[in-house]
This record gives sequence, C-alpha cells and structure tokens, in this order.
Amino acid sequence: MSESGEPIQPVYGPADVRNLDPATDLGSPGEYPFTRGVYPTMYLRKPWTMRQYAGFSTAADSNRRYHQLIAAGTTGLSVAFDLPTQMGFDSDAPQAAGEVGKVGVAIDSLEDMRLLLDGIPLGEVSTSMTINAPAAVLLLLYQLVAEEQGISADRISGTIQNDILKEYIARGTYIYPPQPSLRLVADTFAYCGQHIPRWNTISISGYHMAEAGATPAQEIAFTLADGVEYVRAALQSGLAVDDFAPRLSFFFVARTTLLEEVAKFRAARRMWARIMRDQFGAKDPRSQMLRFHTQTAGVQLTAQQPEVNLARVTLQALAAVLGGTQSLHTNSYDEAIALPSEKAARLALRTQQVLAYETDLTATVDPLAGSYAIESLTSDVEAEAEALMAKVADFGGAVAAIEQGFQKAEIERSAYRIARQIDARERIVVGVNGFTIDDDEPYEPLRVDPAIEQQQAGRLAELRARRDSAAVTKRLGELKLAAEGSDNVLIPLREALRELATVGEVCDALRQVWGTYHPAEAY
Repeated sequence: MSESGEPIQPVYGPADVRNLDPATDLGSPGEYPFTRGVYPTMYLRKPWTMRQYAGFSTAADSNRRYHQLIAAGTTGLSVAFDLPTQMGFDSDAPQAAGEVGKVGVAIDSLEDMRLLLDGIPLGEVSTSMTINAPAAVLLLLYQLVAEEQGISADRISGTIQNDILKEYIARGTYIYPPQPSLRLVADTFAYCGQHIPRWNTISISGYHMAEAGATPAQEIAFTLADGVEYVRAALQSGLAVDDFAPRLSFFFVARTTLLEEVAKFRAARRMWARIMRDQFGAKDPRSQMLRFHTQTAGVQLTAQQPEVNLARVTLQALAAVLGGTQSLHTNSYDEAIALPSEKAARLALRTQQVLAYETDLTATVDPLAGSYAIESLTSDVEAEAEALMAKVADFGGAVAAIEQGFQKAEIERSAYRIARQIDARERIVVGVNGFTIDDDEPYEPLRVDPAIEQQQAGRLAELRARRDSAAVTKRLGELKLAAEGSDNVLIPLREALRELATVGEVCDALRQVWGTYHPAEAY
C-alpha cells in the first residue's frame, strides 16, 4: 500500500499504465508538459544545487557555520530563522521569551543581517531563506546588505519561501489574515520583477504539509491549489502572467518511499504545466515549468538509533534526484535529537556529493522514464491529486477552503491513519517499532546558549539608542499609509529598514493596519 493509500501491484506491465498517451503526455525532457524534467539536459552539465539548511543562535554563530559549509562544497546557502523572527517579533519582545536562536538564527535588524552575511559573496552565492509572513522584510534586508557590499539588486539570486497559505494549513507561523497576506505576496512579486529580477519570489511549499502528515497526493494537490491562489492574486493586482510566473518555485519533501516520491514529482510537473497553460494562458514555457527544491523528510528521522537516519536520508535524496529536483537539502542524522552538529551537517552534504560524483545518476536524463511501475504510479498520484484539487475548487479556492479548515482536517486524518498503522506494526519504523535495541549509545547534542537572548536584547537597546528615532518614526508612518492604500508596501518597508527600524517594528506597523489572523474551527 502506498503512502497515499493506493495499492501497489506486485508486477506492472503496459496495461497498468493508465490514462497516459506516451506521444503527448510523456514528451521529452525540457518540453511541455515537463513530466521528464524542466530542462533538456538536467544534470548532464552540472548537478542540482546542493544546499544545507542552517541557522541557529546569533548571526555571528550562523555565519561561521555558513563559511564551514561553503568550504565543504555546498553550492547554495539555506537560512533557518528562529521563531520570533518568523513571527515578526524582536528578540526582546515578551512573545520571544525562551525561543531566541533556538530553531534558527535571530535577525532583528539590518545590523544582524550584516553579521549573518559577513564575508559571503552575495553576487556569487544563491541563498534560500525559509521565511513566510515577514518574507518581504528579510528579502529587503538581504538586498540592503548586498548593496552595501557593492552588489546591485539585479545581480543577487535566491529564493524566499513567502508561502503564507501553507502556514494557515499546516505550520502556523502566520501574522496577518489571508487577504492582506496575499496582497503582500503580490507586492513582492511586483517589487522583485522591477528591482530583483533573478530572485525566486515564492517557494510554494508542500514540505510542511507532508511533515504534518499529508500523503504525497495531498502534498501536491494542496500545494498546487495554493499556487493557483497566488497566481490569481498576482493577476488581480494587475501583473501579467508571463511577467511573474517564471520566478515561481516550489518546495517538496522526499520520503523513503522512493517509487511513489519519484511519481509524485513527475505528476506535479505535468499538472502545473497544464494549469499554467490551459487555465491561465501562460505562453512562456518558463511560466509552465514547475521548478522545485527538495528537503529530505525530517518527520521520518528517529532519535532511536540515529545513525540509521544516514540510510534514510540517502534513500530520500535518491528519490529527489531521480524525481528531477533543482536543488536539495539533506537532513543531518542527528536532527531528531538536537540542532545538527558540524560533523553531521558535513556528512549530510557529503551524501549529496556521493550521489552526484560517484554514481551514474548524472549520466542520463530521467533514468526511470518508461518504467511501467513509475508511469502507473505517476498517473495514480495525478488522478488522486486532481480529485483533491477539485474539492478545493468547490469551496471557492484555497483561501476559502483554508477558512473552512478543509486541508488541515484532511491532513490530520492521513496523519492519524499512518500513526495507527505504525502503532499496529503494519508499518515498520526501524529502531522504533521493529529491530529495536535496549540501549542506544549516548549522544551529546549541540545546544544554544540561553544567554544569547539577553545579548540580542542588549544589541537592540543599543541600536535604538543611537539610531535616528525621528527618521524611523517617519518611515514607519509611511509604511502604514501604504498598507492602508494600494501602493506597493515594499518601497516604504525598505526605507524603514534602511533607517534601522527593527523586524518587530515594521511587522507591528503592518499589524496595526491589517490586524492578526485567528484560525477558524476545523472542517
């Protein structure tokens, strides 16, 4: 039985490949509907971008880890922010107590971003930032630091997650209600189109839904439904589809169920190509491409016998590569216990490098194409995902379905089903409900010094004492006026940050205009 609940046949043949016309549906790599990959050569010339998600404690501590990863051969940075930053609170806010620097790096101001990126050539390194509600804030801080380094905004490249809808569905780090949040996303599309053209303005994420329990079919259905909502919001703001759609990107999980994961990625590409061409009339092939980043499945890592996670992560990374990912983060084997140690993070990167340089995976494009099992599973996942997207459409779209709690309830049901199967040992998790040992070897986790909370508070107090308070107040007032009207809020937001307004202050200014979101009861 697959993760999505579909039966897996013991043997597949041509008759099992349903609803697929090879002459029109499979196509060639780099051609519509991109089932076989978004680029004709895929990894023949260069492998996927190798990222390692990192960020903890202070900006200075995280900066040291980034330099270590670059020295180890990572080809792109991926920044993790702490919960206060993700929620738009400064480190000295009451809501931040006990959480500063714990699950990512604390960024309170332009000065923190300078420390975070110190010595990193922003014109050469592609940076992904996992940030949603305040995504525009962190992007603008990045832009300001690049300009201070003498690098113009049109030269920097990377991705902000900026996917607020999945926060309402699965993760919870939202700030504003859905409609102003969508307005902020559309303003970011417009701003980047004009000022930061090489930046991927959104990474529409199924990863966090999968971590919450979504099946592969649910993951791509709800993710693509969110993508449809973002495209509509951008069109309603006056943007032309081919002006912004080439910079849309996606973010998926890779589980240990390798065959179904490969099928999922292929189905997602095919579905998105049809949506963009047929529903939104996109003419530019780049607008029809589903380009995606993959992270191996953190939820499948175990604290029991953590070294077994090395095997899990390798299988998950293999699924992502066979599925045609554009970039990849491999989790460290110790992440179920604590923040990754330096050695574990390096070993996770080495896993990608072995796949890229010691195997023949990069010698041919789409090696599993034509497999009876893969093509049949691709059609199965696609059919189930399309049925779920139709249900979302019946609500009136992703936002309306979110407000009714539909996606969240569907994911929770799937998570409960899998948990019951594990409890009943219908699914074996090595080291947890099978092949257990009495005593694991002791492990000394990496811990964040709780004193950094006071250090950050002290830095904030010092910054507020020496900055031009009148200029900050003026810029925050301009930000609120833009939020009340229809002007692009990123322009006054950038100028407020330039005057050393803090992340919490600019988010509070928007809270005062837009309010905060309170979830409805589940569907």
